[in-house]
Amino acid sequence: MMDLYSGSAAERRPSHTANVSHGTRLRDTSTTNPAVPLSTIIGALAMDPDRDKAEANLLNLLIVDDERSIREGCRDVAQGIGYSTYIADNAEHAFRVLDTTSIDVVLLDLRMPGLGGLEVLKEVKRRRPETVVVVMTGYASVQSAVQAMKQGAYDYVTKPFNLEELRLILDRVLGHLQMSSENRILRQQVKSKEGFGAIIGRSPEMEKLYRIISKAAHSSHPVLILGESGTGKELVARSIHFSGPYRDKPFVAVDCGSLVPSLIESELFGYVKGAFTGANKNKDGLMQAADGGTIFLDEIGELPIDLQSKLLRALQEKEVRPVGGTKPVPIDVRVLAATNRELEQAVAQGTFRKDLYFRLNVLSLRIPQLRQRKQDIPLLVGHFLERLTRSTGVPRNISDDALKLMLSYDWPGNIRELENCIERACALTSGPTIHIADLPTSIQNWREQSEPTAERAVPRRGIMPISEMEKLAILGAIDLLHGDKLEAARLLGIGKTTLYRKLKEYGALQ
Repeated sequence: MMDLYSGSAAERRPSHTANVSHGTRLRDTSTTNPAVPLSTIIGALAMDPDRDKAEANLLNLLIVDDERSIREGCRDVAQGIGYSTYIADNAEHAFRVLDTTSIDVVLLDLRMPGLGGLEVLKEVKRRRPETVVVVMTGYASVQSAVQAMKQGAYDYVTKPFNLEELRLILDRVLGHLQMSSENRILRQQVKSKEGFGAIIGRSPEMEKLYRIISKAAHSSHPVLILGESGTGKELVARSIHFSGPYRDKPFVAVDCGSLVPSLIESELFGYVKGAFTGANKNKDGLMQAADGGTIFLDEIGELPIDLQSKLLRALQEKEVRPVGGTKPVPIDVRVLAATNRELEQAVAQGTFRKDLYFRLNVLSLRIPQLRQRKQDIPLLVGHFLERLTRSTGVPRNISDDALKLMLSYDWPGNIRELENCIERACALTSGPTIHIADLPTSIQNWREQSEPTAERAVPRRGIMPISEMEKLAILGAIDLLHGDKLEAARLLGIGKTTLYRKLKEYGALQ
């Protein structure tokens, strides 16, 4: 029998026999490596000599078998390749792992107490259609294995099996997943060349955010979305909803900061006829409207403290009691919440309930400010200009100087301020190109404050030096006349010698 763990792996682990059988019981442990979605595998690893193990380290493998020795042997082989492993000794345990972890590969025993392996296979493929399942069986197995493959299994192995055989199968699975991942990434790039769904951005900060969104989308846990005003918290919430299993269910957004305090309770939980003056009929609340789907509680930090306890109870008990009603109404909603406040400080100050904070903060993500990802500004500007072109039919572009100034600006209002800036500039510009003078005064003044006086091309209040006006007039006339310098000199009222001298000073003489 060959020793499976040769080389560096053998130095780290004790040897095991090369066959997995029904023999010695081993200590049952599992790894605690964090779950990383398969979508994070990228083609950049292709030229790495350690590519196989590096890619396997991004994959999560679940071993489902009621015998500890089998689980241990399979786990050692998988970890030797580089998989992050999880183990389960029955179907219920396996389903709990699938609900909480992004599992890419399942090694499944077809004969276990309780729910049979084929039924487990059907449920795995129903919950995670892209998960690769390899079945293990030792009972007249060819027929059952063939049946399993007809139901979606990728491959099978017969007990007792040689560990080298299992290694080869897992290597094939790795190659299969790598190809599937590359194809998926290509499809995503074709679908959106600029970011994740409707979110625009390719900076490292945004790539990190996309990975968290992908992970959160396939979970049912509450998510707390943190970020400054204008960073796009609702857009992130919609991406989480529409990228996961809830995509075909309702998405209900509630702005807790804009609701009248006296009406928030009836808006969230509904009311019954006669509950107050004007309640002429029963009305469902927004949480009932979101039943089966997602409710997005925007600016949750603005919710009055007395309603926070009622919201907490609704989330814990999964039921709401309409205003004026006596019977609770069951609800089944996934909760996403967002705020631009630091809730930990609010908890310390007593303006936000600690128990509600922990209830909402099961998963959390923080959206980067625009000033932290300035390399995305050209993409965002292009996106907004393209959208305005579609709506108005007038093509627009932006000058290099204007874009350079926008890249230097800090954007305290984040993406919302940038969008408003582009819309305002398009409304004010007299031509197809946005110039510095078309930008809001606050941004032009930013240039005043950030540049030395000698380097300013446009002084305070947008007043332009005569020499600069002359340059723009000459170059603009030549451009409008498609390069006809003599006609430009005639229309400008200057001699051609003067024109050529000016062009030489500008470095524009061709």
